[in-house]
Amino acid sequence: MTSRKILMLLVFLTSGMTFSQALINKTKEAIIASVEKHEANLINISDAIWGLAETAFEEIQSSKILADYAESQGFKVVRGVAGEPTAFTATYGSGKPVISVLGEFDALPGLSQKTEPTKNPVQEGNPGHGCGHNLFGAASLGAAVAIKEQIENGTLQGTVIFFGTPSEEKYFGKIWMVKAGLWDDVDVNISWHPGDNIEADVQSSLALVDFKVEFFGQAAHASADPWNGRSASDALELYATGINYYREHVHPTVRMHYHIQDAGKVVNVVPDYSKIWVRIRDTKRTGMIPVYEQVKKMAEGAAIMANVDYKVSLISGIYEVLVNREGGKIMQSNLDLLGPIIYTDDEIAYGKKIQEATGKPQIGFDSTVKSLEETRENPGGGSTDVGDVSWNVPNINLRVTTAPKDTPWHSWAVVACGGMSIGHKGMTYASKAMAMTMSDLFENPDLVTKIKDEFKERKGDEVYEAMIPEGPPPINN
Repeated sequence: MTSRKILMLLVFLTSGMTFSQALINKTKEAIIASVEKHEANLINISDAIWGLAETAFEEIQSSKILADYAESQGFKVVRGVAGEPTAFTATYGSGKPVISVLGEFDALPGLSQKTEPTKNPVQEGNPGHGCGHNLFGAASLGAAVAIKEQIENGTLQGTVIFFGTPSEEKYFGKIWMVKAGLWDDVDVNISWHPGDNIEADVQSSLALVDFKVEFFGQAAHASADPWNGRSASDALELYATGINYYREHVHPTVRMHYHIQDAGKVVNVVPDYSKIWVRIRDTKRTGMIPVYEQVKKMAEGAAIMANVDYKVSLISGIYEVLVNREGGKIMQSNLDLLGPIIYTDDEIAYGKKIQEATGKPQIGFDSTVKSLEETRENPGGGSTDVGDVSWNVPNINLRVTTAPKDTPWHSWAVVACGGMSIGHKGMTYASKAMAMTMSDLFENPDLVTKIKDEFKERKGDEVYEAMIPEGPPPINN
């Protein structure tokens, strides 16, 4: 054992540090110090975005806050990339390797909430960060800044890119960014997501297709002469009924859900227009597509039965995440170095009150570091446009605790944690873990090669095709 490690071991024995923390190398010590130096600024950024709670493609101020801070730290910032006004890139350094990190910052409609452990909106009906994206963007930028400082002082060689990626929740803005070739020269991408545990995430997600169906009929008086009407609402009901009967005849991995957006305005008029928003998911895109094609046929059948016209409009479609276990192993090693998140008694009490309010066991937080899991064939869960990134560049995923165990996601309870110390701790932890993992990639070309080799093997002969309609992103929809 070297004299430095002996010294660090003595520190460990006298300070309560874990043994793994005592063996963090100098570069990672500097990275941790950098994140902690910027922590107050990162919290201010995160809290500002939390308060703004801007939704899909409307994240004007949130995007500006992140881009301005990156610019102030010496990054070259390009705004409005890929035809998306709130998308941007922030780049520092030159040459290989090129390592990127994703930052999301969009909120969800209707989830306004104060930083209180019971449901209490700031403004009823307003948006809120029910998926923790205020933490997501700030943590990722913190990681990029920590790496930038190591490139700047000559410790690391290469290029770091922060991608400001809007509209993950609704339109999946990364698809247009991928199509624009923004990851073409990137060697490895890093991503994270707020959650209720800490793990190097080596599970996939669900592929998804997002589309709308409109029906066009003939209005008439609903009592005086309904025979002169052709009800678009009838077609919509028949269509939804068809989807629900179809559920029995798809694989258990398939998910089908919809939102009726317009079924008529008043009760005494035969509706001449209706609209329904539909999503189809499966564990693999190859399984999702046949279901999508069948559900599109059902729209024609419903239109025929109601004697109306119809239109199916693709919004977007995303791939399942292409897992990279070699990258997961590197992330895992850094989580083991960092150890668990420690909470105060007040934070634990706050978390238990949220669990009580949402009908969950009052067990507080799961903040221990999980071991690297086996990758499941059918992971379940949600969908993300990180999947499209992962089919174009090797991707390493991380999940970090920012809310109590079993907290319902996309809910007020996540918002309640994201604007206070519980969320801040997870954000800072994620920033350190990502930057430490990035430093391993900058310092060890063999690791990058292994990650790329696995990416090529898992992708195989699959040719990526962006599943979006022709034309620009749906900015004003």
